[in-house]
Parts: sequence; structure tokens; C-alpha cells
Amino acid sequence: MTEDSAAKYLPSEYGTVRIADEVVSIIAGLAATEIDGVASMSGGIAGGIAEALGRKNFSKGVKVDVGEEEVAIDLYIIVKYGYRIPDVAWQIQENVKKSVENMTGLKVLKVNVHVQGVSFPKVTEEEDDDTKKLR
Repeated sequence: MTEDSAAKYLPSEYGTVRIADEVVSIIAGLAATEIDGVASMSGGIAGGIAEALGRKNFSKGVKVDVGEEEVAIDLYIIVKYGYRIPDVAWQIQENVKKSVENMTGLKVLKVNVHVQGVSFPKVTEEEDDDTKKLR
């Protein structure tokens, strides 16, 4: 990672503060999962490997493009069944924008929400047996 692409520089009278892309990703991911209706973040292979090794990957399902003073965020989510997707997406956009701007000082240009799937409630064996009896 080069320093230019990996961090945002905030000059001050005491020196420079750098905010790594990973930090912005973690803030955005946590803000998104706070919203009721989000079952999980949809991560790729890297996220699955990290979780298999026992590490919690808070930036799973988040892609950020950090500029000098602004950021664009893409979130890949799984929505819980029964929730209205546009409402959940709007709440995610609001919460992520507010959290990232408050914590980093970066201006959030856009928050793109990509719905990758729907999570259905798990059916227990007892419920499954009852369903079979009704048929």
C-alpha cells in the first residue's frame, strides 16, 4: 500500500494525521450493521478466510475510495426477510454518512448499497415436521 492511496492526510500545526482506508471501511461496516433489517455484510473470499481463521472482519462487504478530503463507499449487504429493502438501504446510507463524516472529517460523496441476498429465518426440525403434516 502506498501512503497516498492508503491514508488521508490532515495537516495541523503539530503534524499530519493519516486515516487509513481500512479505518473508514470498519466505521462504514459497523454503521451499516447497526441498522435493523441488515442480516449481514456480504464479503468475498478474503472475508471468508479471515472469519475461518477466527478473526472478525469488520470491513467485510465494504469498499471505499478515499480521496484527499472525500470518500465514496460501496456496501454489499444481505437483508433480513420481511424488511422493506428501500427503507433499509436509506437508513444505511444515512447512518454510514453520518458516522464516517463525524469520526473522520471526510466528506462522504456517496454511499452505494448493493443488496446481495435475502436471509430467511431458520426453520427448526419441529417446524419442518409440522409443515409436512399440513401437506
